[in-house]
Amino acid sequence: MNHSSTVFEDLDVKDYKEVWDYQEQLFAEVVDVKLHNRDNPDDEKAITNHLLFVEHPHVYTLGKSGVQNNLLINEQFLKQIDATFYKINRGGDITYHGPGQLVGYPILDLEALNLQVKSYIHKLEEAIIETLAHYGIKSERLDGATGVWLDTDTPGQSRKICAIGVKASRYVSMHGFALNVNTNLSYFNHINPCGFVDKGVTSMEKELGRQIDMDEVKDILLRKLVDIFHLQLNQ
Repeated sequence: MNHSSTVFEDLDVKDYKEVWDYQEQLFAEVVDVKLHNRDNPDDEKAITNHLLFVEHPHVYTLGKSGVQNNLLINEQFLKQIDATFYKINRGGDITYHGPGQLVGYPILDLEALNLQVKSYIHKLEEAIIETLAHYGIKSERLDGATGVWLDTDTPGQSRKICAIGVKASRYVSMHGFALNVNTNLSYFNHINPCGFVDKGVTSMEKELGRQIDMDEVKDILLRKLVDIFHLQLNQ
């Protein structure tokens, strides 16, 4: 039975490293409570899950299975385009975060939600697919790749609209997803996104031909995540 509640925070625009440190802190708190409960069954504490929404200034992050060659530019050019670079502890290869992109970091006790990591990622993708459907954008999964894609059946047309890279330890998740809403897609030209050299990227703005209200996307996606994961939000 899931007695845990979830605290939602919209961090607005915040530095990548700052939010990564914050994630690590929240992640450690959840794991500590889980370990306490395991060792003290007569003194169980309630677990608090967390869901963070944020936009980052321009940054490239490389997952632990990634190849640095997929970053196609050097440090000097990074400075020129006002971007930073971090090697991090999630799965996946290289990706870009920046303004106009909605990044979500769920720090959830997957055990309490009865989820394996694979089904957790599947549900994350589902929340994104349903959110995009609200805007009339038909998206889907791509075999052999995480994230959410458009036109996966059309050779040469496949393009990613949402990247997903997670880490789970002791069945607690961190890192998450990055949905391109009004993202400046030219920043993807400097990487092989997620290690793919033959796939494009897109955004809601590009697909619909207009700027999208970020707050509205946040509201819709938050509702989808709450419904799909059966989260009890702390109001």
